[in-house]
Formats: sequence, structure tokens, C-alpha cells
Amino acid sequence: MPEALTLALQTPGLEWVIAVALLSALVYGFAGFGSALIFMPLATIFLSPPLAIAAFSLSAVGSVFTVFPGAWKVADRRQTLIVTGMSIVFMPVGIYLLRILPEVTIRTAVCLVTLFTLAMLVSGWKVPLRGGQSLHLGVGALAGITGGSTGLNGPPVVLFNLGTDQPVSVTRGNLACFLTLNSLFMMPMMWVQGLVDVQALLLGLILLGPYALGGLIGVQLFRPEAAALYRAVAFLLIGVAGVIGLPVWG
Repeated sequence: MPEALTLALQTPGLEWVIAVALLSALVYGFAGFGSALIFMPLATIFLSPPLAIAAFSLSAVGSVFTVFPGAWKVADRRQTLIVTGMSIVFMPVGIYLLRILPEVTIRTAVCLVTLFTLAMLVSGWKVPLRGGQSLHLGVGALAGITGGSTGLNGPPVVLFNLGTDQPVSVTRGNLACFLTLNSLFMMPMMWVQGLVDVQALLLGLILLGPYALGGLIGVQLFRPEAAALYRAVAFLLIGVAGVIGLPVWG
């Protein structure tokens, strides 16, 4: 174990990955979204996609203590549990794609999903959604596939929330709870498919502290009257991450 820890601490670009984890959690704390959209494009510059996804999912467990308690109080719990349940069911499908597709394909998909989601958010895309429980099941299934293959399970839920008439506080709580609960299952399912090793586990533990700290600070910074500012900052950082992370740069 000491040797494995030494190797994890010698991961190329580790200091940048730690900084990205702190920043992404900070944005997540005050904006209610955006952690994976910032972390994944930037982290995969230094880490292989499976390693980045596994480490991030473990570090995101810190949200259980920093973000989840407050979010659970305001979330639509029934809707959240339905979407989360379907996401977990379909997550192995996404992880299988992660296992068989070339790394450059996954990196490209991560950035394209990030930039597409940003475009929809900035444009104010909003189509009234109807479909009841069947729609919730479909959104959850899609989130499980995108989450397992790219680490981005939030975009389908974010875009779905844009089409509902729920208050912002509720949709924010729904997303925070969904992301936190999903993070508890990602690494075990990746382990089943042989994509998790000791390095991923230790790297996730290393990132757990910075991520938890960022989330805690972000939650303390949140002020409802400044929601528009928080969104603008999150949009800017997501856009920068999506562009910088494109494999065309090397």
C-alpha cells in the first residue's frame, strides 16, 4: 500500500487535478451544478478517462456531508429517487462503452457533451415536458449511460429540469441529490467491469478532501439573490473547460 500511495502521489499533473477538483466542487456548491462538467474535460487531459471517472466519483462522495443534507430537504424526493434508480440500472451499459471505446473517443465525447449542455443552458432552452413517470425513467436511463461512459450523468437531468415548472430551489435540490447518490455507485460498478485499481482508489481518496472543502465553501457562499451571478460564473468555467479539454490540443 505505501508503494501504491507513492505512485498515486506521483501521478503526472496531480496538483492540477487537485485544483480542478477544488474548483469544480466550489462551483457545485454555489451554483448547484457543473462539477463534472468542469472536472471531466480538464482531468482527462492528465488522467485516462476511466481513472478520472473513478477518482471523481469517489471524491464526490464528500457531497454526502456538504451538499446533500440541505438539498434533500427541498428536493422532490419521489422524482429524484425514480431518476436515480434508473440511472443506476443503466450505468453498467455506459461503463461497458467506456471499457471498449478508444480513449480519444471518450475524451471527445466528454467535451462535446459539456459544450452542448452549456449551449442549451446559455440559450435558455426550455420545452415543457409531459410524460409523468415514464419520462422520469427515460431521463434516468439516459443519465446512467452518459454517466457511465463519460462521467457526465448530470446533463440529461439538467436539461430535463429546464423543461419543468418546478421552483429553482427544488430543481437545484433534485440535481444535487441525484449527483451525490450516483457517485456512491459508480466506482463499485466500474470495479465489477475491471476498470478500477488501487491507483484509482487512492487518487479518489486524495481528491476527497479538496472536493469536500470546495463544496463546503461553495455552499457557504451561496446567496439566492446572487443566483444569476453564480450561473454566469459556472457557464464561463464550463465553457473554458470544454474547449481546453478537446483532444485536438494534444
